[in-house]
Amino acid sequence: MARDQIPGYRYGDPALPRAPYSVQDLELLKQALLFSEEDAQALRRAGQILEPYVEEILDVWYGFVGSHPFLLRYFANEQGPVPAYLERVRKRFGQWILDTCRAEYDQAWLDYQYEIARRHFDRKNQTDEVSGAPPIVHFRYVNALVYPIYATIRPFLERGESEPRKVDAMHQAWLKAVLLQSTLWSYPYLKESAF
Repeated sequence: MARDQIPGYRYGDPALPRAPYSVQDLELLKQALLFSEEDAQALRRAGQILEPYVEEILDVWYGFVGSHPFLLRYFANEQGPVPAYLERVRKRFGQWILDTCRAEYDQAWLDYQYEIARRHFDRKNQTDEVSGAPPIVHFRYVNALVYPIYATIRPFLERGESEPRKVDAMHQAWLKAVLLQSTLWSYPYLKESAF
């Protein structure tokens, strides 16, 4: 699906609010994560491998969320799960996989990370015009879901790379990239001076 056909997808939109963290903050965070140029290259290769499997990856992740009612409730109202909400988020989530692998780590990327953060917190449900769903995603799950998103990607990387050392490099780069984003997404949840 073309990026401009993904409901609510706004990466690169100049109308987005500017992120409250700077490119310099990002560089320090990357250093703290030991994120290197080699990691960026490994992610680019991972993106090439993962692109044909995005729907299968989403099936795994949605199966995981769907099998845990305490997670599925974030996509539900009083009547139960909202299929249109799940579908719209799924399209963005699929693009997020590719964006994670292709990130340029510039101001536009930072601004979209801030938008994603707000969609988990003070803007939840607004992008998809959903009523009755929980008003926030509790941060404990934003943080905890880093592991399943990391662990479940490896079998897909192995489909495109047989050398264990290269799979390990891509898998570790993926972990660093997901941790980087989840850290940025924590901003709205924290007292301003605590970030």
